[in-house]
Amino acid sequence: MIDAFSNRSLIISSTILWSVFSCGQVQNNSLVFNLSGHDDIRGLSVNNQTRWPNSQDDLVYGITGDFKAVSGCQTEGSYAFWVKLEEGNYRIKFLLGDSESASSTTIKAESRRLMVLDHVTKPGQMDTVEVVVNVRTPNIDSSNAIRLKARELDYLNWDSNLTIEVGGECPSVKAIEIEKCPDVPTIFLAGNSTVVDQEKDPWASWGQMLPLFLKPEIAVANFAESGETLRSFIAAGRLKKIESLMKPGDYLFVEFAHNDQKPGWTHVDPYTTYDEELMKFVGLSRDKGVTPVLVTSTNRRRFDNEGKILNTLEEYPESMRKLASKEGLMLIDLNAMSKTFYETLGIEGSKKAFVHYEADTFPWQEEALADNTHFSTYGAWQLAKCVVKGINESGSDLARFVKSDFGAFDPSEPDDFDSWTWPMTTDGSVTKPDGS
Repeated sequence: MIDAFSNRSLIISSTILWSVFSCGQVQNNSLVFNLSGHDDIRGLSVNNQTRWPNSQDDLVYGITGDFKAVSGCQTEGSYAFWVKLEEGNYRIKFLLGDSESASSTTIKAESRRLMVLDHVTKPGQMDTVEVVVNVRTPNIDSSNAIRLKARELDYLNWDSNLTIEVGGECPSVKAIEIEKCPDVPTIFLAGNSTVVDQEKDPWASWGQMLPLFLKPEIAVANFAESGETLRSFIAAGRLKKIESLMKPGDYLFVEFAHNDQKPGWTHVDPYTTYDEELMKFVGLSRDKGVTPVLVTSTNRRRFDNEGKILNTLEEYPESMRKLASKEGLMLIDLNAMSKTFYETLGIEGSKKAFVHYEADTFPWQEEALADNTHFSTYGAWQLAKCVVKGINESGSDLARFVKSDFGAFDPSEPDDFDSWTWPMTTDGSVTKPDGS
């Protein structure tokens, strides 16, 4: 293991930094990439010229975006570092900071999974920050794969690379160490557009915010997809893919209802076919030594005249609650917490939790956006906190993986919207995700 990557913050000179990260080859089963910009560095350096795939020692890697291998801020926007890796969970250590300048760095992985939020260092301060990232492909085995939807084909979640996006007010990543960690437990997420790793700004879901609050001792593998139902999730091979990766000690979170209540071949009814489909997920988990966790679905933003949320999900949340009680399953009542959260913000204030933006808020958005099902990054952040609150209060062993600095969270006292920072990527989408 590289000495500089310890469990403590580091204050080291640039000379020491360059010597510590001078080698990019495999060391003790880990890879080291140097982004410091020193001309004399040997091995796998990442610099201003790394714009096309580099290949060395059977590794393929590259960088895109506004990146400068310099002291101080590495970008005025964002950049992405990527390396071709096989499927699995990886422990990644970032050396953040600068010998001369202050820095503020946010890191996202793959399809905008939030891993590090606004990590601040003073001039001369170098911190080691550690995360665990899941890398995967659609392949189930040599002859079967998930039937991806057309829009998913270009998603970073499904390619053969690990992609790290760096942004922030003044980001500075001096080095990246990557090591495969097959033995860490995994939280698998199964759900729809309220859970999925949304690929494009300004859309977001709680599943892609969840890694921020967990220790680097557990991975999150988000297999949710917009528009999915219990039955379509199974039919597309998504559950079969999860099954192929499950191991004892893992967890499977399941949140469905929004699309399951609609007419069609995937429609199910509360207390009967809805419960039967949920039990397919539960039964598989039990067979594999995996802990199933049921998550009641988030409310839609629909108020009555008194400022109270209308129950548009009918009996589905209550059906899940009763099933969890009957089967002795862990339950996170996100439906109840989202109701409290929206009502606290109020009819107008709750728009901040959803994709409600006036025309031209973003360079690529000419028309107004008004969606009452899908979340803004702020809303997804707060709902992820609700999920973590549910984990902490569950009595489950899973709570030991929540970061110690998470503290208490109450959806009736949400974080102030103005306290939220999210570095936007250079492009976005006005296309509404499937489902409503």
